[in-house]
Amino acid sequence: MVLTIELNKRQEQILEIVKENGPITGEHIADRLHLTRATLRPDLAILTMAGFLDARPRVGYFYTGKTGVQLLTDNLQKLYVKDYQSIPVVVNENVSVYDAIVTMFLEDVGTLFVVDSESLLVGVLSRKDLLRASIGNQELTSLPVNIIMTRMPNITVCFRDDLLIDVAKNLIEKQIDSVPVVKESNNGGYEVIGRLTKTNITRAFVNLAEDK
Repeated sequence: MVLTIELNKRQEQILEIVKENGPITGEHIADRLHLTRATLRPDLAILTMAGFLDARPRVGYFYTGKTGVQLLTDNLQKLYVKDYQSIPVVVNENVSVYDAIVTMFLEDVGTLFVVDSESLLVGVLSRKDLLRASIGNQELTSLPVNIIMTRMPNITVCFRDDLLIDVAKNLIEKQIDSVPVVKESNNGGYEVIGRLTKTNITRAFVNLAEDK
């Protein structure tokens, strides 16, 4: 929904009428403004879709009593990880740091998720991890990533049904760029089923502002 909408004069008048007289029918609103119901229909639709008004059949329009900030908060509570997650880029814990660098470059991502032989999450590799290993002048083709990765349980994860706003708070608090989207495995541990990045979250908030 568009929550930063700038109301025109007629829409502001409609809100005032509904605040003072609600519930009130569209016909009665039109009468007060000396306009036809058809003329008001687009304005009423905008105000209802934006969340300023609520409408009930055979009853009329109600003022929701919510500010733009409250409406924004309501809509943020409807954005879930599963609707915005992207495909994860995963490597095995035994691959070399060199191969991990190549994978990160080819996939154009900032984080790799590391799994064991059972495809369970065991670690995370960031650009900083790989850069640090490269600067150390170590033999990158023989150094496995499990030596330099951040290991479980020191990994922030999220689930498909988590709220996007909660994950965003975690990214800010932990100062990380992305988290794996996981599900619990029958054998214990987590399977990686997606990733959520700052870009994913930014796109979600832009879509919200553009009413997509």
